[in-house]
Amino acid sequence: MSAVAAAVDTNAATTLRSCSTVMKSRPAAVIFILVTVTLDILAMGLIIPVLPKLILDFLGGEMTDAAKWSARFAVVFALMQFFFSPLLGVLSDRFGRRPIILLSNLGLGLDYIVMAMAPTLSWLFLGRIISGITTSSIPTAMAYIADVTPKEKRAGAFGLIGVAFGVGFTFGPAIGGLAGDVNPRLAFWIAAALSLANWLWGYFFVPESLPQNQRKQFELRRANPVGSLKLLRSHHELWRLTTIQFLAYLAHNVFSVWALYAIYRYSWSQGMIGLSLMIVGVVTAVISGGLTGRMVKRFGEKRTLYIGQFFGSSGMLVAGLAKTGAWLLASIPIISLWNISMPAAQSMMTHRVSEREQGELQGAIQSMRSITFIVGPWLFLRIFGWFVDPKNRFHLPGAPYYLAAAFLFTAMLMSTRIKQTPLQSQAAMPPSAPLVPPEITATGAAPITEAEESI
Repeated sequence: MSAVAAAVDTNAATTLRSCSTVMKSRPAAVIFILVTVTLDILAMGLIIPVLPKLILDFLGGEMTDAAKWSARFAVVFALMQFFFSPLLGVLSDRFGRRPIILLSNLGLGLDYIVMAMAPTLSWLFLGRIISGITTSSIPTAMAYIADVTPKEKRAGAFGLIGVAFGVGFTFGPAIGGLAGDVNPRLAFWIAAALSLANWLWGYFFVPESLPQNQRKQFELRRANPVGSLKLLRSHHELWRLTTIQFLAYLAHNVFSVWALYAIYRYSWSQGMIGLSLMIVGVVTAVISGGLTGRMVKRFGEKRTLYIGQFFGSSGMLVAGLAKTGAWLLASIPIISLWNISMPAAQSMMTHRVSEREQGELQGAIQSMRSITFIVGPWLFLRIFGWFVDPKNRFHLPGAPYYLAAAFLFTAMLMSTRIKQTPLQSQAAMPPSAPLVPPEITATGAAPITEAEESI
């Protein structure tokens, strides 16, 4: 008995020392992962204004062919994500989030180098295949956030991911557009440097978030796209949310037309395209960081979901009707209000699976998103190409945006039928309480409990 008591005392003392160390340091794990996501999105944003132009140059300036090839690039990128995201999500449940994030960043850096040096369209296509395999840091980062944030605060935390997206898309496309005016390949070199810098940042500063005792054994049936999607059908409400998100992500793919649409309709330069996307990034960051949490606290996650979708649908209509570049820019704030709905939906989905399945959930969501990335760009680019083709009777360049508006309006109607749990109905946090970064324990990052906040 004395030996048992001594062992208990030793374990208790170790736990107290660990808690004491945690309370003294309180490192901001969420901030670490937000920096990682920001750098990742910044690198991706750099190539958005220049990739269509590079494809156009390879094809001798033929706009219809460029639209077709841009669709093929988008489809192969999404196919790679569809097959590999579930695998990496399940691997993150088994081995932790950190190694998956590091693998993604390193792969992206090497991929951008391949694309920067591509001598032909085929080499550029190969680079897009590689990037599709390695771009898993975003769903893994979502699982990271779910690991370290209490359920009632996840909508606000996912809103911060929206801020990271906004910051990345604020500076990425702007820098990429300016670099593209000098040389389209320069943007790829800058993106490669940022991705490799991101890998170094993650290696030295990003801690592991998933404790050993919460890891799940690897199972091949969960690591394939078909198997992973079964999780999304495990609960009626989860499946309805999945359908809503599918329509929303499908509508989001209309931005694959943005550069060609602006070039065709308003004769914008790459610099102007980059500037417009910079405006999208600024507005997204402001709305995601300043409005999402307040909307969830005031109206709950369900109402925030369909309010955001209403504004997104309205903004898409304005973009499709815009006869001048000024009107297209005016549509950006309306469309960007849509960003309040994404964190709300993401949070509602995490409430419906166990803590041991967050990585699998994010991998499954990414697979579902990948399906929309396969269908969406092809759909919107082909519609755009058809309606601007002089051979066809109807000339309607805004047609892709009208279709996106219809998808979002349908999603909004479906969102009104979602059942809201008591957890989602209550305020996410007191009005004066900011989102507190979680603490890092000896086994990973742990959510801050009410007892710890009172110390």
